[in-house]
Amino acid sequence: MQFARLLHLVDSAIPTGSFAYSYGLESSITFGLINTPFALRNYLYSYLQQAGSTELPFVHSTFHLTEKSLEFQTVAEEYDAQLLVPALHKASAAQGRNWLKLLATFYPETDLETITQWFTSQNFPPHFTLVFTLALQRVGFELKELQAMYLHMLLRDQLSAAIRLGFLGPLEGHQLQHDFYAVFEHILAAQVGKGYGEAVRSAFLLDAAQVLHEDIYSKLFQN
Repeated sequence: MQFARLLHLVDSAIPTGSFAYSYGLESSITFGLINTPFALRNYLYSYLQQAGSTELPFVHSTFHLTEKSLEFQTVAEEYDAQLLVPALHKASAAQGRNWLKLLATFYPETDLETITQWFTSQNFPPHFTLVFTLALQRVGFELKELQAMYLHMLLRDQLSAAIRLGFLGPLEGHQLQHDFYAVFEHILAAQVGKGYGEAVRSAFLLDAAQVLHEDIYSKLFQN
């Protein structure tokens, strides 16, 4: 039954607001950073590698904490400080709020409102990576499940954005998603046991593409 619940939570129809963001993909295509299927593959590989080296260490550390622990406050401060792109910062907080609201309705017995209350009391943005981990750890999922689920959702949203932008068709998108699952194993293995103090950003061109999104004359996504 827990596996069925996991499948439900990774469904693209779950209303967390991820459909509104391309995370730099739209600007990368618009300004010619991605102009061929091969370039898209390279982009996705870099995107997932950066997610692995930056986000998974925070997932690992957060999983072993609660929102009331002193160390988690440090984790939250560090994570907030590394989101330097304003649009990315805003999107992360918006999706985090949606995620907490959604899971609180699914699992009322776990009292997830206390996580929302902590972020409000500390005046910290409820960034998606942090609340995603806190909530699912409390619900009862394992760390390995969370990490694989996190990468899946990132890849799913990128390919969905590419399809909506008309850069590739649905069949091509699903083929790419299938192919990239083999990459997940290497990313997850490389990040085993790493905490937030070992998080690193490795694809700065992707951050630049995020900033350029504001210069697009007509855009489909907010970011």
